[in-house]
Amino acid sequence: MDTKTYPVTRTDEEWRRLLTPEQYGVMRRHGTEAPGSCSLLHEKRAGAFVCAGCGQKLFVGKTKFESGTGWPSFNDPVDGSVETTTDRSYGMVRTEVHCSRCGSHLGHVFPDGPPPTGLRYCINGVALTFEPE
Repeated sequence: MDTKTYPVTRTDEEWRRLLTPEQYGVMRRHGTEAPGSCSLLHEKRAGAFVCAGCGQKLFVGKTKFESGTGWPSFNDPVDGSVETTTDRSYGMVRTEVHCSRCGSHLGHVFPDGPPPTGLRYCINGVALTFEPE
């Protein structure tokens, strides 16, 4: 993980107790869930998608769209809720998205989304929980 200190910090043991093994692999070890495997992929109700690690509100339902990629996709995060870093893993250069409050890996952002932002925040569903309005 980063060397940055986040407002919500936990030891590795605390993260392992808090998260499921799949969540831990994605959020703390920069993994990726299998495409199409998350029930939140089809979530269409009004509400908020929050970080499974700290509960911070990350995206609202009206910014979610069907990208056809197999992961929940959004075109705009809640202001200040996410940060980005350059990810050079797997021989690619991508922009990683992580929670600004706890530093957990969420997914990646790509410049091929719909208007008005033109961005596609491709987020691992296991990194999120949904809170209906």
